[in-house]
Amino acid sequence: MLHAVTLVLDVAAIAAALVASWLWYRAGQRQTRRISRLEVLDAADLNRVVTAINRSAILNKRAALASAFSAACFALRFAATLLIDLVELG
Repeated sequence: MLHAVTLVLDVAAIAAALVASWLWYRAGQRQTRRISRLEVLDAADLNRVVTAINRSAILNKRAALASAFSAACFALRFAATLLIDLVELG
């Protein structure tokens, strides 16, 4: 039973790490256009900049959450392995 738990935790940790890397790749995929000092900015331009920043922040937040989930799965997996070792010794 505990071996199945460790297997599930391994798969979940690997999947979460892959999701995090994909989200961070997507967050860095869109480049924001540089603005010339001679350009006149209007409300639409500022709106596009703010939207790009917000999208990147949302993707970074999701990636950080996926990384935290992956780390938690690895920690639980190590705890389960320790528990298995203690049960087998006792």
